[in-house]
Formats: sequence, C-alpha cells, structure tokens
Amino acid sequence: QVQLVESGGGLVQAGGSLRLSCAASGSIFSINAMGWYRQAPGKQRELVAHISSGGNPNYADSVKGRFTISRDNAKNTVYLQMNGLKPEDTAVYYCNADLVGLRGSSWYAYYDHWGQGTQVTVSS
Repeated sequence: QVQLVESGGGLVQAGGSLRLSCAASGSIFSINAMGWYRQAPGKQRELVAHISSGGNPNYADSVKGRFTISRDNAKNTVYLQMNGLKPEDTAVYYCNADLVGLRGSSWYAYYDHWGQGTQVTVSS
C-alpha cells in the first residue's frame, strides 16, 4: 500500500522557520507532480506550493519569497522549507502527489493521493 507520510510540523513563533517533509512509502514506480496544501480552521483547503516531476516550482502568492518547495527523487520525498512564518500560516499542511505504485500485485496510478496532514501553528 502506497502512503504519503508527512513530518516536521509543530509550534513556532512568528518569524521562525520549519521544514516539512513528505515521504512516499511502499513500492513506488514513479512520482509525477507533488505539492503541499493547507487547511486552516473554517477555511477551504488551498494550494501552497507545487513542484513538477522536472523540479519546476509554483507558489501561492501568500507564500512567495518565504517558502521553498523541493524534492529528492531518489528518496521519493518532497520538502517545504518555511521561513518568515506568520500567524496566518497556521493550518494543517497536507502532502499531495500523483504517482504509480504497487497495490496488491499490480501497478496502480494514484491520482491526487493525500497524506494524513501535519499541524503547523505560528504564535504571534
């Protein structure tokens, strides 16, 4: 069973930094796009950053210049370096990926596959 496992969330003061990691576990054949989303209480889930299989990043306007997304294809892992954190960045952060992995005895295309989320809390 393919899973996306996030780590690195926590509590930090405004202006601080955190680094989130998301590792794809299980038998992975290939990973296409990967991304980070977040959902604050009472709000819809929103895209934070996205990175293509070739490493091209895109960012939400609200995090440009503060957050950096990267990936290590050898480790099937995507990272989100978050600097200059603000209280409004407080949310549950979710990893998302399109990938091909083993399900049972067959390769299966997982579209829009989600991790369980990791809480990021920024205090003022």
